Order: sequence, then C-alpha cells, then structure tokens
Amino acid sequence: MWLPWVKTRPSSATSTSTSSTALVASASPRLSFSSPSLKDLQALLLSDPAAPSPPPAAPCSPSSVRVFHRVRVAASALRALRTLQAPPSGAAANEADRRVVLYFTSLHVVRSTYEDCRAVRAILRGLRVSVDERDLAMDPRYLQELAALLPRAARRVTLPQVFVGGRHLGGAEEVRRLHEAGELRRVVAGAGGASLAACGRCGGERYVLCGSCNGSHKRYSVKGGGGFRTCAGCNENGLVRCPDCSPPDV
Repeated sequence: MWLPWVKTRPSSATSTSTSSTALVASASPRLSFSSPSLKDLQALLLSDPAAPSPPPAAPCSPSSVRVFHRVRVAASALRALRTLQAPPSGAAANEADRRVVLYFTSLHVVRSTYEDCRAVRAILRGLRVSVDERDLAMDPRYLQELAALLPRAARRVTLPQVFVGGRHLGGAEEVRRLHEAGELRRVVAGAGGASLAACGRCGGERYVLCGSCNGSHKRYSVKGGGGFRTCAGCNENGLVRCPDCSPPDV
C-alpha cells in the first residue's frame, strides 16, 4: 500500500511506476531508484549507510583521575592561601609573626570534632614545628578569644582552628589540603622547631595545677572580713599553662 504522497491517478502499470519514481525522486534527490518499495523507503529515510558512526568514548584512565585530584587539591590550597587575613599591626605583630596557634578540644563528646582536632595536631607535630596549643576543654576562656579572632562571616565557632603569625589559616579541611599539596610546611616554616621529648613538668599536657590555690580555684583572703575568693591566677579548672613548654599569651 503506497503512502498518500506517492499515490497517483490510476493508469497503466508503466505510467504508474514511472510517475511514482518521479515523485519520490523530486521529493529527495538522494532517492534515485527505479522500483521502490515501502521497506526500501523506510530504510533510506531512517538511516544513512554511508554516514560513519561516532566512535565510542574512551574511559578515563586511573592516571588521569589522579592528575585531576592533584590539580583540585593544589587549587584548593592556593585558594586557602589567598584567603589568609592580614597580620595584626603594632608591637604584637613582631612577637606573633612566626607563631602557630592551634585552638582545639580534647573532649570526646562529638566524635567528628575530636577526630579533626587529633588529625590536625598530628599533622602539625609531624612537621616538627613549635605549636601553641590552646585546649578549650582545659580553659573555656579561649572560646571567647577564638570567637573574637574569627571573621564576622563565621557565625558558628568550629574546631579546630589554626592561626599562623596572627593570620587565620583555616580549619581541618584547609590544613589537610595544604598538607596534601605540600604548602603547609612552607607556611609554618618560620615557627621554629619543637622538642621531640615530652615536657618533664606537665608530661605534654601543656597545663599544670595552679601553685597559688593548688587547683581549687579558691583562695582565702583576710580582706573584707575574711573568706574564700576566686583565684585570679588560674582558670575555672584550677589549671595554668605550663611555664616550661607553653609560650606566654600574646
């Protein structure tokens, strides 16, 4: 059965075949044949045997994936370096231009936070540089100090946080990226070397009992009729920073 655009007026067999061929040839210059059929027309209209099929896409090799990962890590490290804040001005800048300060927590309450703090401490200690470690679990006053140092855009204080020379380096993700890219050692190069042996006074904990109140955070005072007063020389846990291995606050 012919399609509507192929049908012609009934006549002799020869005239019908000739007129049908002329109509098909005028509709498409490529369709030049003498006695077409429906199967031939469908095959010619749906596919072109002369057109080459596109080659299949080659799968990504493992080497290209590794190269892409290295480029991504390097780009992230460069972005982290560009976002460093300006160093502090004044006399404090000369004292803190080489110091590496780490705010972290030693509590195991939130596992992800504890694991990030432990990983960052291990990375910095592996570089053998002097790090001023400030544990918020030992001294809660560091929380307000850290909140004042962080940018205003950071609404929520997260741990750990690293500062180099008074400039905010970032958290655990930024430290990992810089370490993988090999840039972290260059950033903390001026911090000075750290002792491999643990402190003989605090055992590496960086805190000791207050010598004025013996860790009670209370002192007896004869002023005002006598009585116990809060010790001003230690934190609320009755601890002070170890004078042998912890640098003074700047």
